[in-house]
Amino acid sequence: MKAKALAWFLLGVVGHAQPNQAAPDGKPALLAYPERFHIGRAATAEEIQRWAVAVPPDGRGLPPGRGTAKEGATVYGAKCAACHGSAGEGNKELRGPRVIPQTGDTYDFGVGRRNDDMRTIGTYWPYATTVFDYVRRAMPSQAPGSLTANEVYAVTAYLLAKNSLIADADVIDAQTLPKVKMPARARYVPDDRLQTNAVR
Repeated sequence: MKAKALAWFLLGVVGHAQPNQAAPDGKPALLAYPERFHIGRAATAEEIQRWAVAVPPDGRGLPPGRGTAKEGATVYGAKCAACHGSAGEGNKELRGPRVIPQTGDTYDFGVGRRNDDMRTIGTYWPYATTVFDYVRRAMPSQAPGSLTANEVYAVTAYLLAKNSLIADADVIDAQTLPKVKMPARARYVPDDRLQTNAVR
């Protein structure tokens, strides 16, 4: 009985209505939701500016700045290692995926079975520019959008270098990043569902 009462209480709170309260439109009360839940707040102009950014595969929209793998190692250690591991090995408890290959890792691009735990940026990410885009918008997870452009370029360079895609001394910026070809790019195909559906 206590469990049933608790369920009705929770549903009433979520629906902002008591279980036996009639909704204005005559529908059951549990389907009557308020126009506002009075939680959260409006995003500030600064927050919108920080998140309203996107860099497509061709690199359009990359900001001024630069970074190297050496600089990125410092940023990674301070702001990324807690979730992704000090050597990029990943952290399952914090759901931080592996980002750097580890000794003994094998990844088969073929049809056979593969160990998805061994995936890294170098084995499945199609465009280097979108590595930058994702890191800038979503990382670190506890403070997304807080990295400067130079820090994002540096972390991107570090990850690319650790995946053996660029040299440690290479400078990554708006001109060089789009030129980095990712091994998995050929594994992706364009989404043609709109064209296919139009033919049907």
